[in-house]
Amino acid sequence: MLIRSFEVTDTEQVIALWQQCELLRPWNDPHLDIQRKLTVEDSLFLVGELDKHIVAAVMGGYDGHRGWMNYLAVSPSHQRRGYATELITQLEEKLLAVGCPKLNLQIRTENIEVQNFYKKLGFSIDNAVSMGKRLIPDDQL
Repeated sequence: MLIRSFEVTDTEQVIALWQQCELLRPWNDPHLDIQRKLTVEDSLFLVGELDKHIVAAVMGGYDGHRGWMNYLAVSPSHQRRGYATELITQLEEKLLAVGCPKLNLQIRTENIEVQNFYKKLGFSIDNAVSMGKRLIPDDQL
């Protein structure tokens, strides 16, 4: 798998991948998420490509204090081949290169299988409560 930076022409393939992996939620417009990401640290938005088809993607970020990983997806027909681990490793290397001390991510509470996957990669559950506040509802843009 070739790992490279996301390009605008990848948008529809990446959104289709997110749909296949059931990552999309009605309150998040994926096109807006991508547009927003491209304005901040777009080099941390990675895709994995096989035969010119995107089969994996991850959206990373760094705020100067913590790194974040969002939208990690591998096409269901390409899972369990190490592609997610490859993407995470590449993202970690990029974050380390800018001095990022810690990588965070959020997983839905009921998604035990994904929690176990990340535990195998050295992640642990933080003793913290995740909270959010919508500043710009996607349906109002």
